[in-house]
Amino acid sequence: MPQLEVRPQPSSFWSYASPLLALLITVLIGVALFVALGKDPVKGLQVFFWEPIKSPYAIGELLVKATPLLIIALGLAVCFRSNVWNIGAEGQFVMGAIAAGGIALLAEKTTGPWIVPAILLAGIAGGMAWAGLTALLRDRFNANEILVSLMLVYVADMVLNFLVFGPWKDPNGYNFPQTKTFEAVTQIPRLMQGSRVNIGILLALLGVAGLWLFLFRTYAGFRHEVSGLAPAAARYAGFSSRRALWLALLTSGGAAGLAGALEVAGPIGQLTPYVPAGYGFAAIIVAFVGRLHPVGVVFSAILMSMFYIGGELAQSRLGLPKSITGVFQGLLLFSLLACDTLIAYRLRLARPITMPVATPPSTEVLKGAE
Repeated sequence: MPQLEVRPQPSSFWSYASPLLALLITVLIGVALFVALGKDPVKGLQVFFWEPIKSPYAIGELLVKATPLLIIALGLAVCFRSNVWNIGAEGQFVMGAIAAGGIALLAEKTTGPWIVPAILLAGIAGGMAWAGLTALLRDRFNANEILVSLMLVYVADMVLNFLVFGPWKDPNGYNFPQTKTFEAVTQIPRLMQGSRVNIGILLALLGVAGLWLFLFRTYAGFRHEVSGLAPAAARYAGFSSRRALWLALLTSGGAAGLAGALEVAGPIGQLTPYVPAGYGFAAIIVAFVGRLHPVGVVFSAILMSMFYIGGELAQSRLGLPKSITGVFQGLLLFSLLACDTLIAYRLRLARPITMPVATPPSTEVLKGAE
């Protein structure tokens, strides 16, 4: 019977190579899935891995999708490295979008370009405030941050629906649940003509560099990780685990809120009930596939955005359901978990324990006993 046995020394090579192996397993299972659905697997892989990069415009759309995933995943990496489990980045993304949208609705045709920084700061503040609720409940009442942050996602969705169905609904929008389209001055500046890529990708890359410096080149980053991973050792060294909790949640909340602001003031241009796009949940996979490392998160964000674009193309070209995107995301996550399990453990076939069979005494022994 197979059993898991702890390895004496986990492989350092596979610690970094397992995401590639997980991707290969995902591709192989995807091929089998396309065959089972009666679709051409070559075309299926093409829409996921070739179409998103085949032209400059396609690469631009890939970066548009990757930007919010990268920003949110960077914030989550700070949390997970300090053993703080923020599962509610989607709600913080939505609240950041709401706060940014509220500022954008105040703009008029004569408003100056200062409105763009105000929108981004409002998004950061909205996400931080929403994550701060989780930090407060965990800090003061020892509430489980996983459950609290997750439940607040649905509260954020209801707040958004209340606003777009109620006081913020566009009176000239033919009764559709949406705000008016934001003024042109609120648009996040784009990097080039003919592409939707905006300055958000530059902010994301600055975040990559800043997080790398913080984690690996500062005493504060070391103190932050120790405070979360080993609270007893941190207290002995004089580090504050409370500070690590608040820093992790406020940082991840602010990052998610910034992503929400960039989304509504960028590609969307208004608030609608469809602002929640699942980026906050997908960014959890992005963070772990990237090994919670700022550089690794860049590549995993690009991969996850390929899944998003490939899923959309699979709907229109192959007639597959919308859920195909989530299927590939889930395959990647579970493949990675399986690979990571085999890094720390190995399968060992244990022989079944056989009990000795008692032999009946011989006739001579019985006669001697008599």
